[in-house]
Amino acid sequence: MPRGRYSLHDPHDHTPLGEEHFNCAPGPSGWRYVSQTTTPSGEHAGSVDLAIDELGRPIRLELHAASWQVRGAALDGVSWVRTDPTGTHATEGNVRAHAFTGTSPAFLIAITRLLRLTPASPATRIRLVAFTDPVLAPLTLDQSWALVKSEAHATDNGPLIVDEYQVNALDTGEQRTLHITGDVVLSAPGIELEALETPPSVFP
Repeated sequence: MPRGRYSLHDPHDHTPLGEEHFNCAPGPSGWRYVSQTTTPSGEHAGSVDLAIDELGRPIRLELHAASWQVRGAALDGVSWVRTDPTGTHATEGNVRAHAFTGTSPAFLIAITRLLRLTPASPATRIRLVAFTDPVLAPLTLDQSWALVKSEAHATDNGPLIVDEYQVNALDTGEQRTLHITGDVVLSAPGIELEALETPPSVFP
């Protein structure tokens, strides 16, 4: 069960946004990621609880940030309920999309499990619903994902396979490069792996 800590920052001006303390693990029905986020000063900022099935589909998502809450799942595309800080107003949403995304590295791992790309695969288009900070506002966006290469790196625990992905935002043309091994993001715009207590899980 990988357990560790990511630092989060603005991918454009590198302003620190805080940290995400996580643990995750594959299970009999898929994969689950649980984390707590903190502000740059160390105060509690929110939480992420994401479970995907063996095909990579989100079967349960629960996000908390700035007293806002989102619960979602794959249902006729993706569906969610967003609740305001007072708990008196809840709005439902549904979009013909493939999955969710947001600032958490969990979403990047979940998308790789959904797409199952190989270096020989063509770039694949995917529609996502992003929940944007700080109030978890939903935004539908389209991306193109390609697995550029997979390389083995020697470690004390044997070879570690690192996948390099190129992700293009289809509305702006912005390109991002991600480095992922198993169920851990090594680096991505706005995300750095700062500590890892146990090796990444290897998916079958």
